[in-house]
Amino acid sequence: MKDRELPQPSILKQVIVLTLFKLLLNTCRRFVYPFAPVLSRALFVPLTAITSIIAASQFTSILGLFCGPVADRLGYRTMMRYGLAILCIGMLLCGLFPVYWIVFFGLLAVSLGKTIFDPAVQAFIGQNIPFQRRGRVIGFVEMSWAGSTLAGIPLLGLVIAESDLEVSFFLLSFLGFLGWVSINRLLPPDKKKSTGERRKTGLFLSLKQLMKNRHAAGMLGFGFWISIASDSLFVVYGVWFEQAFHVSLITLGFSTVAIGAAELCGESLTALFADRLGPKRAITLGLVLVIIFYFLLPFIGHTLPLAMAGMFLVFVAFEFSMVCSFSLSSELMPEARATMMAGFYATSGIGRMIGVLIGAVLWKAGGITAVAWTAGCLTALGLLSFIWGLYGWEHKESSRSGPR
Repeated sequence: MKDRELPQPSILKQVIVLTLFKLLLNTCRRFVYPFAPVLSRALFVPLTAITSIIAASQFTSILGLFCGPVADRLGYRTMMRYGLAILCIGMLLCGLFPVYWIVFFGLLAVSLGKTIFDPAVQAFIGQNIPFQRRGRVIGFVEMSWAGSTLAGIPLLGLVIAESDLEVSFFLLSFLGFLGWVSINRLLPPDKKKSTGERRKTGLFLSLKQLMKNRHAAGMLGFGFWISIASDSLFVVYGVWFEQAFHVSLITLGFSTVAIGAAELCGESLTALFADRLGPKRAITLGLVLVIIFYFLLPFIGHTLPLAMAGMFLVFVAFEFSMVCSFSLSSELMPEARATMMAGFYATSGIGRMIGVLIGAVLWKAGGITAVAWTAGCLTALGLLSFIWGLYGWEHKESSRSGPR
């Protein structure tokens, strides 16, 4: 079967290139979290000023609602170049003018670059990789998320330790510039659209289709609810470990590496099993498992090793479900893939912001039990939204060849 053949070398090369570009963007976006104290000292501002940068960066995901339709109209490679160019400029500003407000807007620009880049990547994969093996490719590309924690950020830490913060900004800007220069040679040109196709991908028409499409609406709800659940736990787990087990900063740092390993496992499982199970079945299985793990977490988390094991299982199942959803989402609106993916990223980003806000409230109200059980209920809402939205949906080629 032609669709069961391995990707051609040119496609493999493109997938590797996209993974490296996403690794760069993810590292630039996530390094602020562990290095917040370093930034605070270097910029002579309190730590709360750095956390304000993190919070403001989350808002850029909402702008993806408008960037997605633009990508469908202008082309995916073009938008990827814009994303890398904005990254390059943002990091260059941070290096040239290391004062708080310049760094604030520079890092905000980096987040905007990622918001522009990510939907274009998923849409590009959806356009060029057959649906039957898309889960494998997306799972591989999304390993760049865990890779930023396990490799990108530690390497950046070495650069900062051996030189200073400004050098790291210049290095990241230079890497972004290399990506911007090379992407035209490494990826095929965007396909030109007819006048009729351009009309279908107009900004407001695309957003209107996104809201009216039941399948798309179900996926947006899915991403929204499970993101609230995940971040409400993520924002308090450090406090839980500190208060319940009196852990050191080194142990907390190790727990972050463990979560990165869990993300890598989830992405690897997606690459291995998403296409075999079929994305709908894989997402449902992942959500059921993460709900179970949320509800079990307060019972098994009485010792530090068991608590870390419980967190590991939660994040493996969550990451598996989330990455599998990228493969499915990229096929729900084939005429507007980037619009769909940008909408998914935007609603998930809003969910993450809400999760950060309610996590601390739930922790004060009832500790880890309140946080974990609420997360389980919110994930159940995500599962119901997914079932409602995707009921009756089948990929055309899959439905011809029988149920998956």
